[in-house]
Parts: sequence; structure tokens; C-alpha cells
Amino acid sequence: MTIDRKKLNHLPTSPGVYLFKNGEGEILYIGKAKSIRSRVRSYFGKDRGQGIRVREIVKHAAHVDTIVVGSEAEALVLEANLIKEHRPRFNIQLRDDKRYPFVKVTVQEPFPRVFVTRRLHDDGARYFGPFTSVGPMRQALEVVKRVYSVRSCRYDLPREAPPRPCLDYHIGRCAAPCVGLQTEEEYRGMIEDILRVLDGDTETLRLEVEGKMEEAARTLRFEEAARHRNVLRGLDTIAREQRMERAEGGSQDILGIARDGAMGAAIVLRIRRGKLLGREIQRFRNLEEESDTDLLGTFATQYYLGRGPEAEVELPREVLLPLDFSDLSTLQDVLTARAGRTVRLHVPARGAKRRMTKLAAENARHLLEEQLTTLEVASDRADTLLYELQDRLDLKVVPRLIMCFDISHTQGSEVVASAVAFENAEPKRSLYRHMRIRGDWSNDDYRSMAEAVERTLRRRLEAEDPLPELILVDGGKGQLSAVRPVLEGLGAGEVALAALAKKNEELYLPGRSEPIRLSRRDAALQLLQRIRNEAHRFAIEYNRKLRGRRTIRSELSQIPGIGPERQRSLLTRFGSVRSVRQASADEIAGVPGFSHVLARRILAHLRASVDSSTG
Repeated sequence: MTIDRKKLNHLPTSPGVYLFKNGEGEILYIGKAKSIRSRVRSYFGKDRGQGIRVREIVKHAAHVDTIVVGSEAEALVLEANLIKEHRPRFNIQLRDDKRYPFVKVTVQEPFPRVFVTRRLHDDGARYFGPFTSVGPMRQALEVVKRVYSVRSCRYDLPREAPPRPCLDYHIGRCAAPCVGLQTEEEYRGMIEDILRVLDGDTETLRLEVEGKMEEAARTLRFEEAARHRNVLRGLDTIAREQRMERAEGGSQDILGIARDGAMGAAIVLRIRRGKLLGREIQRFRNLEEESDTDLLGTFATQYYLGRGPEAEVELPREVLLPLDFSDLSTLQDVLTARAGRTVRLHVPARGAKRRMTKLAAENARHLLEEQLTTLEVASDRADTLLYELQDRLDLKVVPRLIMCFDISHTQGSEVVASAVAFENAEPKRSLYRHMRIRGDWSNDDYRSMAEAVERTLRRRLEAEDPLPELILVDGGKGQLSAVRPVLEGLGAGEVALAALAKKNEELYLPGRSEPIRLSRRDAALQLLQRIRNEAHRFAIEYNRKLRGRRTIRSELSQIPGIGPERQRSLLTRFGSVRSVRQASADEIAGVPGFSHVLARRILAHLRASVDSSTG
């Protein structure tokens, strides 16, 4: 089904917007025109551009709808809003980053925290940013955390505090002010140093780290030298971002673009009263046949006109652009009308303003390169994931050590439990444990789970080992209710608890009647699933091992004169019943406690059982 060409002659000649649709009514492409009829007919004329996109639009278009407006300016505004709403597949596709990361220092607290946020509140805290991208910003934050032992917990210190330090203290990431091992005065002094670093005063720390790196390299401690090198890179990131904060100018927006084939990135640096207040970022695709001017024009139009009334921003006196584009003067008129004063769109050719547009383009190239080649250190990724998990479950402490429990049994027999541990989002196999459930609970999973958790935590408390920040149990409300009193009874109420139910992958937390439902693509949920599945695998493995032993021993126990001790001796010597069956009488008689008479009796019984089963 294609558009009836005769109808094209009856399209309006006024300014407006046209929408190509396929037979199902899906909008394929939205465009604007000074004369709708002339523009739409150009797609079907003999001299039309034969790019892939145009050919595909013509091939799939079955209808064309039009909306007539009073001027080119109105057409520009309407086109931007319709593209934003419908996102047609043949228009340039963009992804709008609506919130940008800041580093937040809660200086209003006695023991301030330093963390990433995308929300700004008038709460007395100090905010640094926004940063152009999450990767370098987190790298900069890692520098602060490697050099300074900032707490990552959410306790309201000193009013609210745990009874013992968390794992961060044991691995050197925190000096445990929560239990009085670091004074408030010492902690505040450290925070003052951090504030100076985040303010851009990185040179003092840089000299110190450079000295440590050179010393480590000189003494052939190359891994340590590499860590110091990474710290220096993070310091460079902080310094670069903070230099941007001191950009000079009046009330301006500076636009920059970069592209790589079909992908592109664009950025707006928002300067008000000489201070960079923020950076707006958009990423694009479907740029195969688009010029740089098309990319810039689309970005500028969408940024200023396609955001909706809830996203209005203070318009600047001047917008600096790297290139001219076809709708520049029209957009300038629209923005001037909206602001109620002159808004100048300008392409500077030289001087400080030209350098500022180059700076914006440099930022855009950096964003694009990061998008195309994301290189993050594994430990940084783990930290990011754990902070996300802390946020999803509203935990007081970053869950660096997570222990998960599962129960497995065979119709109420061979009831076993597994306890697996993940440290910094990776398996900690030295802490894996499995156990037989001692209580006569049969197939009561709740009481079995409570026993497994109690025995594991009691051992850690007696050994003065750090407790996990989070205990995850395989199950739902029942398992959660069974384990919670155990933690209270052991004096470990500060340990967070969650249950993950297999059926719908729902998370249950104490004190919440309704489960938390995370997206199946959520990285925090995927980590919990990975841990739960590992606990399940470990429990099943142990259950099968016990079941196999029972089967083996039941076959041997049917032989007169073979008790549990002799069964163990045979399995220790030969490894399996099959190997015993294939052994000679002399080999069996060579096992302590076995005679030639008993050896022949064993072989006769085992070989007869095989013959009867195959006969």
C-alpha cells in the first residue's frame, strides 16, 4: 500500500507539519515545511534525493497527515513537540539524559557522607557538579574514597549507631567513627580536605600521590604504582571538571556536537552570571545520512522547544553555536518571543567565544568516546552496583558482604542448608558453608532456615568475624519471619535481611507488607539472583552427595558382615561401589579388617545384584 500520488496535488501550500504513516497508522517520519505541498511532493519527484532513509520512507508510507499553522516559527515548535512525543523511527533518534550526577557532601551532619546523587535539595549539603558523565565522576569519587576513609553507611551519627563496625572498617575503607574509633574532630578535618579537593585544589594531593607512585615504581612494586596512577587520573578528572565550573562569561548557552558514523552526542553548557550551572546531554542515532548542521539543528530545536512546560529553563541572553543551520533565525525569533527580550543565536568566528564553542565540542567528543568505548575498573563497577543495591533496598550500610541461605531436602530427609558469601559483588568461596540440619523439622523450611542462619552467625560472632551487611534468604514472607527473631536473639539486629521469592522474583523486606518488584533488567536484582542461584546450587550439590552416599551404603549394607565402618573403609579405598565390584578378592582382602572369605562374599553379592538387574 502506497500513497495515492494524485492526493499530493491537493495538500495545503501553507506552513505546517507533515506526518508520514504506514498502513497500520504508525508514524514513520515527522517534518516541517514552509509549503507542505512542495515539501511532501519532493519525496516523490524524479529529482528527489535517493538516500536510504528517503527510499524507505516512500516505500513504507501509506498516508500523509498534515497540520497547518500560521508561520514557520509555529511549524518549528510543533515539529519539535511531535517528534518528542512520538519518536518516529526515521527521524534522528535521541536519548535525553534528564538528570545529571553530582557529588554530594552532607556537611550539615556531624559525620558527613560523600556520595553520588542526581537530585538537588536545599538541605544544607554541598553539591559538586554536575559532571558530564557518570564514569569519570565515579572515578573522581573513587579517588576521594581511596585517599580518605569516608563512611558509606546511612546511620544518623552519633544519635544512631550500630553495635560493631561493618566490613568497611575491616578492609580499611572506614575508620569506624560509628563506634568511636575516630573522633568527630578528626573526621571533620578529613572532610575539609575532601572539600578542598572537590573544589579543585588537587595539586597538593597530586604531589603526594606522585611521590608515592615514583617510590613504588622504584622499588618494583608495580601493582601499587598502577593504583597510584589511577588515583592521579581521577585527580585529573576532578581538576578538569572544576576548571569547567570557573568558565567565564555572562548569560549564555554554549552548544557542542560530535559524531561517529550513525551515532552522535551533543551538549549544552549553561552559564548564568559567569558560572556554569549545568550541562545538558543528549545522544543520537540514525545519523547515517544526516549532516552536522542537521544534527545541530535537531538538537537545538529539541532542546529549546521539545521539552514541555515542566522542563522550561531560564533562557540565556545568548546562545553560542559551532555551526549555522537552516532554522537558526526562526528559532531565534521563537526564543526571543518566549523570553520577552532578545535571545541572540550566534556562531562566533574568533576570540574567547569561539574557544568556548570548541570547549563544548571537546566535551561532546569525550561523551561520545565514553559511549563507544566504556572502560571501567572492575572494582569501580562493583562499588556502583553495591551502591545501587543499597539504594534499592534502602539499607543503612553498603552491603559489601552478603550471605545467602538456601534449604534442600529429599521429601523431608537429607535436609541440608547452604550458606554462600559474596564480597564486593564477587563470590567469597572461603566463606561458603554447608550443613546438615540438626533439628527434626522434616520438610519445615522455615525452621530449617532459622537454624542455618543462627548456627552460621553464632560461629562468626564467637570467632569475632565481621557480620554480613545483608542476609538474603531463598523464599518469601515465611522465611523472612522465621529468620528475623534469630537476628534479634543474637544481638545482630543491625544486619539487614531480605527474602527473594523465585516465582515472581519479588523481594520481601522486614516491616513492609508489600514486596519490592524490580525490573528484570535491574543490575541490583540480577546480583541478588546470582547470589540466590549460587546458594541453591551449593545446597542441591550437598543434598545429592548425601543422597548418593545413602544409596551406595544401602547397597553395601545388604551384605552380611558389612557394617558402617567397613562400608567407609571400602569407599575410602576404592571410591565407589562400581570400583569395588571390579576389584579382585585379593585387593579387597588387602583392606584392613577384610578377609579373603569376606572379599569373595562381597564380590558374589555385588556381581549377583548386577546380573539380576540386567537379566
